[in-house]
Amino acid sequence: MNMQARFHIRQGGFNLHADLKIPARGVTALFGPSGCGKSSLLRAIAGLDRHTDGYFKFGAEIWQDQQQFLPPHKRPLGFVFQEASLFPHLNVRRNLEYGVKRTPTSARFISLEKAVSLLGIQNLMERSPGTLSGGEKQRVAIARALAVSPRLLLMDEPLAALDQARKQEILPYLETLHDELQIPILYVSHTLEEIARLADHLILFGTEGVIDSGPIEEMLTRLDLPLAHSADAATIFNAKVVGFDQTYHLTHLQFDGGELTVPGMSLQLHQPVRVRIAARDISLTLQRQSSTSIQNIFAASVAEMMAEGDSQVTVRLNVGGVPALARVTQKSAAELELAPGCSVFAQVKSAVLLG
Repeated sequence: MNMQARFHIRQGGFNLHADLKIPARGVTALFGPSGCGKSSLLRAIAGLDRHTDGYFKFGAEIWQDQQQFLPPHKRPLGFVFQEASLFPHLNVRRNLEYGVKRTPTSARFISLEKAVSLLGIQNLMERSPGTLSGGEKQRVAIARALAVSPRLLLMDEPLAALDQARKQEILPYLETLHDELQIPILYVSHTLEEIARLADHLILFGTEGVIDSGPIEEMLTRLDLPLAHSADAATIFNAKVVGFDQTYHLTHLQFDGGELTVPGMSLQLHQPVRVRIAARDISLTLQRQSSTSIQNIFAASVAEMMAEGDSQVTVRLNVGGVPALARVTQKSAAELELAPGCSVFAQVKSAVLLG
C-alpha cells in the first residue's frame, strides 16, 4: 500500500510542486535545508493548509482532490510539532485523555497504556506541563499524537527545539515507534543524524523543492544526488548480530555484503542493528591485505566514480549488493587505475552503530 501526494503550493514568492508516491509503512523522512517546503508539504498532507489543486490518497482512500476535502479533524492522523503545545491547565494524564476522546471506540487500536509505555512517561502522568523538561514535554506530545490511534503519524522536526542531550534522550523512543508500530511515519528534519537513524525511505528536498525520493540506502549513495558529495557522505545498512569474540571483546554483524566486526559486546545475539560507514573511512586496494590492523575487508566492484574538485574522487561501490561510498584522492584513483567495473577490496577503518 502507498500514499500518493500531489500538491502545488504557492505562498508569496515560494513555489513548491510535489508529485510523490510514499510507502505506507516504515519511516519516510522529508530531508533538506530550512525553507525548502518540507513543513509546507506536511501541513498540506494533514489538511491544515488547503490547496485547491491538491490531491492526497492513503491506500484506497482519497482524503482530498478537486471534488472533496477531508478537514484535519476527520483525517485519521496524529501530528507532532516542533513545540509540544500541551494544554498548560491539564496534567499529563488529562492531556493524553483529551486525545483519546477524539477517537471513536471502534477506531482505537493504540491504547492509552500502550502510548504511555512506548514513550516511557509512566512517572509523568500526574505532573503539569510547566514542571516538565523540554524532552519530557515532547515525549508527552508524541504519546498524545499516538493516543488518537492514527493511521498516519506526521512529525515536523520534533527534536528541533531541544539541545543535543535531550535529542539523544528521545531518539531511542522514536526508534521504538519505528520497530513496534505498523503505522507509517512522515518525519521532517534537516539533520542527517536523525534520518540516518530513523528513516527507511527518503524524500530529498533542495532549495527549489523536491529533488527525488527512494530507499534511504540508495539515496545516500547515488552520485547524481548531493548527499553523496557532502563532507559527511556515508553508507548505511541494516545488519544482525551473529556472534561474539569473548577474547578480544568484539561483536560480529552479518549483512548482505559479508560479516563486519565492531568493538564491544553490549548487543544481544540476533539483535538487528543499523550501521553507518563514512566515505572517508573506506580505503581501496587491488589485493586483499593480510599484514594490516584493519579487520573489516570486503570484496567489491566499482559501480561509478565522480570527481570532487581537483583532488578527490567519490567512488560508489557494490559490496555484495550493498551500495557503499569511498572517498579517495585523485592520485590514488589514477595509480590504482580505478574505473567502473573493476574489482577492488574495500577496507573499512571505522563503523558506527546507530542507536
